[in-house]
Amino acid sequence: MANTTKVEDKQERKKIKREARKKAAPKAPRTGARGENKAKIKKASRGQSKRK
Repeated sequence: MANTTKVEDKQERKKIKREARKKAAPKAPRTGARGENKAKIKKASRGQSKRK
């Protein structure tokens, strides 16, 4: 990604970054699922909200 810390104008910064993304080599396909490293819960608690 292009270094745009010195560019003050937001639109100009976006333009530079967009051009850098187009020039960059394409990313390799994923080797595993996106959430494979997330902590898994064995069994959801019944009747209780899991997040507050």
